[in-house]
Amino acid sequence: MATSALSTKTISLTPYGIKNATTHYQLEPEDLQAISLDLGQGRETSTGALAIDTGTFTGRSPKDRFIVIDELTRDDVWWGDINIPFDSQKFTRLKNKMTTYLSDRSLYVRDAFACADSRFKLGIRVINEYAWSNLFAYNMFLRPDENELENFKEDWLILNAPGFKANPELDGTRQENFAIVNFTEKTILIGGTGYTGEIKKGIFSVLNFILPTEKNTLPMHCSANVGENGETALFFGLSGTGKTTLSADPNRKLIGDDEHGWSEDNSIFNFEGGCYAKVINLSQEQEPDIFNAIKKGALLENVVLNDDNTVDYEDTSVTQNTRVSYPIHHIKNIQKPSTGSTPKNIFFLTADAFGVLPPISRLTPGQAAYHFISGYTAKVAGTEAGVKEPIPSFSACFGAPFMPLHPTRYAEMLSEKMKAANVNVWLVNTGWTGGSYGVGERMPLKYTRRMINAALNGELGALNYENYHIHSVFGLAQPRTCPGIPNYILSPRQSWDNEDAYYKTAFKLAAAFKENFKKFEAFASEEIMSGQPPLG
Repeated sequence: MATSALSTKTISLTPYGIKNATTHYQLEPEDLQAISLDLGQGRETSTGALAIDTGTFTGRSPKDRFIVIDELTRDDVWWGDINIPFDSQKFTRLKNKMTTYLSDRSLYVRDAFACADSRFKLGIRVINEYAWSNLFAYNMFLRPDENELENFKEDWLILNAPGFKANPELDGTRQENFAIVNFTEKTILIGGTGYTGEIKKGIFSVLNFILPTEKNTLPMHCSANVGENGETALFFGLSGTGKTTLSADPNRKLIGDDEHGWSEDNSIFNFEGGCYAKVINLSQEQEPDIFNAIKKGALLENVVLNDDNTVDYEDTSVTQNTRVSYPIHHIKNIQKPSTGSTPKNIFFLTADAFGVLPPISRLTPGQAAYHFISGYTAKVAGTEAGVKEPIPSFSACFGAPFMPLHPTRYAEMLSEKMKAANVNVWLVNTGWTGGSYGVGERMPLKYTRRMINAALNGELGALNYENYHIHSVFGLAQPRTCPGIPNYILSPRQSWDNEDAYYKTAFKLAAAFKENFKKFEAFASEEIMSGQPPLG
């Protein structure tokens, strides 16, 4: 194994209540991979990546994410099913049990940063039970150099112990797994789950709280890239909508694929140092950048390997949520540093399985705020047990599980910034065309890329009647023409062969939008309400 000077640095874990641990500090990816293989915790794929199984949990467990309620959080956090309160005394007891569990073990410690803009940089210390979890932290956070590590002092601590299981009756959790954020102690506890995404999402939740309240900066669950002309584009979207795929454009430099901040002086900056992409049905032809990034140092989760150690990306027998993490430098075309200027175009991505939303449409400021708060996509058959037909799915601000504040606070910040910067905002349906799921087909990726490039290049023209048709149900301005795209594709009504069925389905989805938005109406301005579907 390669041994750096950093890996031999002595880090005492006693201040955290962890005693007699064998500490492996700041190990290189190849070391972490070798340890995982030696312990029988993974397999090496034909491309050199490490493939592991995360165990029982192959995705986040939103009902088991908690925030400690105390003086700092009591009045600001939007408490409910998403932000579930946790007692501070129970947190202390659980942390003590967890540190006792971690004592007398071999542990993997990593110091890292979040936020590429030095003005917002957050020092993070991650203590992992497993080597491969530490590899994930290496991939996903910003990697300090030796000078930065000399006097490193963490702002936040993450204790990650997949093998530790809580006792719900005694510990105050819902079940054995948990992810708990304590803003006063600046500590995150993650136990009972090997799903690595909980590590990055914990820090995302932290930044979603402190950046708006302390730094007047908008945190965003979005990807970002920049063109040769220096113009930044943002891509919002829930899992499976194409956020990572569409931002990895060979003709534009990638800033980041998932989480960004928009500062008071209009700087865009990546929170992370890597990418965490879904790999279901991944192919070199469709997504060459992601496919080629899966090499030595990348961490694959819950994929199925063939006998020759090639990955079967179509096999979802373990989970639909197969994933890979890799450091951003595995992508050739990246922005250095991971920052950009004021965005000129923003894309809201939705995988509309009902097939009724236009493949691309231009939004007014009111519509932009409305659709941002709504955060719509759709679940399709196979994604969850019992799902047999499309089901509308709404996640406020395209990232509700990680948003501690009320969604309208983020929406108002975004709206102000969009207006000030005169940003073009687009709603892009990466879902179905020619009918709903089971009848129509998924929008071809090449068409979506072409439409986005047309929007970026100004090819869709000024917002007027000559260039755009207003959708009768949703009130969206859909382009009449787009170079390289058949006209009928641009109009979902035309792409269906049954007009009555189309409008019936469109009204059904519009009604779902309105029903979902009722819980926000008391907090929403008149302008935001003007963005709702006029019919339905």
